[in-house]
Amino acid sequence: MTLNRKLVLISLVYFAEGFPFGIIEQIFPIYFRVHGMSLTDIGLLSLLSLPYALKFLWAPAVDFIGLRRHWMAAVQLLMAGCLLLLLPLDPAHPTSLLWACIAAFAIFSATQDIAIDAYSIELLEPSEMGIANGFRIAAYRVALVVAGGLFVALGGYMGWYVTYVAAAAILGICAVISLRLPSVEVSRPPVSISSLVAPLRDFFSRPGVVYVVAFILLYKLGDMALGPMARTFWLDRGLSLTEIGLITGTVGVVASILGGLAGGIFMSRYGIFHGLWFLGLCQPLGNLTYWAVATFPGTGAWGVYAASMAESFCSGLGTAAFLAFLMSICNKEFSATQYALLSALFNVSGRIAAALSGLGTEYLGYAHYFAVTFAASFPVFLFIFHARSWIPTNAGTSKSEG
Repeated sequence: MTLNRKLVLISLVYFAEGFPFGIIEQIFPIYFRVHGMSLTDIGLLSLLSLPYALKFLWAPAVDFIGLRRHWMAAVQLLMAGCLLLLLPLDPAHPTSLLWACIAAFAIFSATQDIAIDAYSIELLEPSEMGIANGFRIAAYRVALVVAGGLFVALGGYMGWYVTYVAAAAILGICAVISLRLPSVEVSRPPVSISSLVAPLRDFFSRPGVVYVVAFILLYKLGDMALGPMARTFWLDRGLSLTEIGLITGTVGVVASILGGLAGGIFMSRYGIFHGLWFLGLCQPLGNLTYWAVATFPGTGAWGVYAASMAESFCSGLGTAAFLAFLMSICNKEFSATQYALLSALFNVSGRIAAALSGLGTEYLGYAHYFAVTFAASFPVFLFIFHARSWIPTNAGTSKSEG
């Protein structure tokens, strides 16, 4: 299969992965609040992120039972059914059935992530993972924009019934596409207690695992520590909701997509390891830009725009390299479980950093806190050569494949 065809497939499956997450993050809070759901219940919607953090618990089922594309199609149809089931339920007075429906939607979405990530790892050669992750980021961001922008607007103009039916139809189309994906399944041992723990045994028995886990925990730390405080910074600098919408809905998304694509192109030429250190060094430049804008308030709204664009672009660069690295170190025999575990690992440090970001900003102020997030981006390079030893030897440039 040619690289160009693989990139098309990666774009399709990661649009499918991003779309339901956009529904959870963008559509559900607006839909339920518009219909009168209490703020307490709106807050409980944040629990829908738990399945994404815990998906490694049932990832072995995806590894050892059935085909990846069958898992994708099944949960996409189930998500479509959940959306249609929501239509007759009263969003203002949530019942147990409504909560069960949206919880099931989140679990199915997280399960889709497991299957798509595993399929992608098996589809791609290590030398192709750099450029593929650029397309992956772009497709995922486009899906978020479609769900969080286009479909929210559709709810306002044509009503939520049309919106949910249209979203269900897209998920149905995704299911048809999933069933037609080329099979790239690898051989796996039969299901047993031993085979279920084999993915973890394989991962934790590798030399230098402690250092590589430290690398995974730290690589996105500065980036994730900055994120929660960026929006409050925009508000405290006096930006209007319209201006914030412009940043999040257009400027930030475009910059992130361009960063991801640029990172992918860089790795297709220079390989994953060079992407890790060079793009990783570029990543905290966005934090530095926020520090500069916070330190010199005379930059005004345009300074905030520039900082947002720089942060989104640089974050896209680092994310492309990091995701390519995570994909490359997964054993294809256990790709579903190992990638789910790795994504859970780096989310641990991100959630802790995000939880402490408000406290840090209140104590230090925006400028000093942004400086701390910049500094927090560099300890990871103490472990980069340990990470290098795990990258497959054929994870060079795509040109090296001949």
